[in-house]
Amino acid sequence: MKEPSRQLRWERRSQTPLLVLAAAFTVAYAVPIVAPDADAVVHRACTLTEWVVWGAFAADYLMRLGLSTAKKAFVRTHWLDLGAVLLPMLQPLRLLRLVSTLLLVGRRARMAPQIRLTTYVAGAVVGLLMFGSLAVLSVERDAPDGNIKNLGDAVWWSFTTMTTVGYGDHSPTTGLGRVLAVGLMLSGIALLGVVTANIAAWFISRFERDDRVERAQTAAIAELAAEVRALRAEIGRLGGAAAPGAGADVPARVPEAAPAAGAARPSLPDLA
Repeated sequence: MKEPSRQLRWERRSQTPLLVLAAAFTVAYAVPIVAPDADAVVHRACTLTEWVVWGAFAADYLMRLGLSTAKKAFVRTHWLDLGAVLLPMLQPLRLLRLVSTLLLVGRRARMAPQIRLTTYVAGAVVGLLMFGSLAVLSVERDAPDGNIKNLGDAVWWSFTTMTTVGYGDHSPTTGLGRVLAVGLMLSGIALLGVVTANIAAWFISRFERDDRVERAQTAAIAELAAEVRALRAEIGRLGGAAAPGAGADVPARVPEAAPAAGAARPSLPDLA
């Protein structure tokens, strides 16, 4: 059995801590937006938590890069992780740090393809709704002409935007808010396409599996019928070969002549 590489062992050991850090980042990101009037100590603690989590993400990326045997290929295939590490100062792109961590944890999870895809889609929907709502609320709350002033308005706007319904009762008025809206709309369309393709692929695989079973059963029946015909032909051949000489070795029995009517039976000699 091949021993796992050092990079794989590191990724397995760091999977659970990264998930915990992702949850901590979620709380630290959401609290200042949901409760802007909270104490300054709370805001400082959330900011410190975000930087600590970012530092852990950066250290994890550098460690995996150092343990990788093909560093150029690693950078090419993990560009989202690199972007999340290099862009910590931009407010909207702070979400990439959490997204990249969740993607990293998902890539390491060992699940069946259908379960993995379903998990990705469900996680993407929940994550986009949650963080899209928080991001647009942080941008639009203080806008002079903004109409998204609380978390309820932001969540409702995220739902209608992701589903491309767009009632128009709430809409972003700032440039950054509209950029977020475009991202949510494109993400909603993409997720809908993924869900539709996944359902279609499931039905197609189910039909193909049933068709394979039916073809196997038909082939087995045809083979059995051929064997039965061959067996009947063999039985007929053996029966036809035995029929002509069935009585050749049995001598014919000559029937004894019956005594004539009224003829006297021979008497035994008189022994007196």
